[in-house]
Amino acid sequence: MSESMAVRCPECGREHQYAAPAYPCACGTPVAPPLNRRATPTSVTHHTWDEDWVTVRCGSCGRADQWPHPELGCSCGTVLRVPVTGASRPLRPDCATDTDEPPAAPRATFRPVTIRTARDAVTAVALYLRWLGYRDIRRADQRQPSGIGLAARGVLAQVDPSVRPASLRDIECLWLTAMTECTDCVYFSLAGYENDARDRADGLDVSLFVLDLTGTPQPVNGAATALIATGAEA
Repeated sequence: MSESMAVRCPECGREHQYAAPAYPCACGTPVAPPLNRRATPTSVTHHTWDEDWVTVRCGSCGRADQWPHPELGCSCGTVLRVPVTGASRPLRPDCATDTDEPPAAPRATFRPVTIRTARDAVTAVALYLRWLGYRDIRRADQRQPSGIGLAARGVLAQVDPSVRPASLRDIECLWLTAMTECTDCVYFSLAGYENDARDRADGLDVSLFVLDLTGTPQPVNGAATALIATGAEA
């Protein structure tokens, strides 16, 4: 657990005690972005990938990975972006080098993030993909009919935080996009899947997961179960 610090809201002046949440590195060590006590928090008016994620290096194994930028909700309704130190902008695929790759280590237990908003769902899926072993997670270049796309080396993932079950068209669109990029694809849905969508996913070997509100993805087909067993390195 990182040390707490006082964070004052620039809009209403209220002061909060805040500690950045820690997430598990691939080596199992909890990693939290280091907070900058000298900088002033800023109000968040909209979210972008580059501002929502920072690159932090694990103190135990030296692995550099992307973590959610610390944020705090004030009781006045303002969302505050808490400044960090010693972190950089998210890694891009062409920025990664072989020196960033530590020896493979057994996966630690996945620690979910509670889902309250669509952004929480994206954060939960990004952390889950990293737990599976995928690197350089970023926003996908191509938009899908619904939800938010994430991409990493070897996978294209779709996060659907809507209240309707994913349709056959949603699955086929994701699969077609993945085929053009010669990569695997995974779908994460909060509301589940229509029956024909599940059947089509089985035929196309698309991994399907359902997100519960604890932020823990649950496999709903054989491809998803196999992905959990093998991870990204298989």
